[in-house]
Amino acid sequence: MSLAKKLLLSLLLITHLSLLTTANAQYAYKIAKLKYGGGGDWYANKTSMPNLIKFCNQNLRMNVFPEEDIVEPGSPDLFSYPFIHLTGHGNVVFSESESRNLRKYLISGGFLHLDDNYGLDKFIRREMKKVFPELEFVEVPFNHPVYHQKFNFPNGLPKIHEHDSKAPQGFGLFWQGRLVCFYSYECDLGNGWEDQSVYNDPEELRQQALRMGTNLVQYALTVNQ
Repeated sequence: MSLAKKLLLSLLLITHLSLLTTANAQYAYKIAKLKYGGGGDWYANKTSMPNLIKFCNQNLRMNVFPEEDIVEPGSPDLFSYPFIHLTGHGNVVFSESESRNLRKYLISGGFLHLDDNYGLDKFIRREMKKVFPELEFVEVPFNHPVYHQKFNFPNGLPKIHEHDSKAPQGFGLFWQGRLVCFYSYECDLGNGWEDQSVYNDPEELRQQALRMGTNLVQYALTVNQ
């Protein structure tokens, strides 16, 4: 390759990075989905996070970057995100170093939303015990601020999809009185964020899911900091 072509390619790369940096700078936050090991489908609900972000930006002017990032539990990049979402149907495995990093992230002010997409429960409870061996999941009371942000949910989580005829429950891990991890169980909250064509859910049900998701993000960005 000639020197002129090398210089041209370098200039194009610098221009691209400059434009990308400028584009990112207009957004106040980025949020992310957690890519975990163990073989579970961490990538489930492909349209859910962009739809939730769009809803947050439209209703609360949160100025969140329109696409979610993907981050691993052991990555130092974890600390760049005030809100992390984890979903799936199956196995989850955190290594010892990943558990330490996730614990440090949550203690330092981060927030983790666990969303059982049906089948996650026994795995995520086991793995979160590695992160906080001294804590137990407790049901978050309906008067907790997470249910009363922009949108009011006096009876807790909405029920999006039916599986085992159980009521939806919101469990939490509290570190020194602060809710650092919210676990939506028997709810399928993230499914409700998906494009309407995915599950053909009634629009009002989708709106309930998006409103509750917005409460979680708002809580992470404000009350939980």
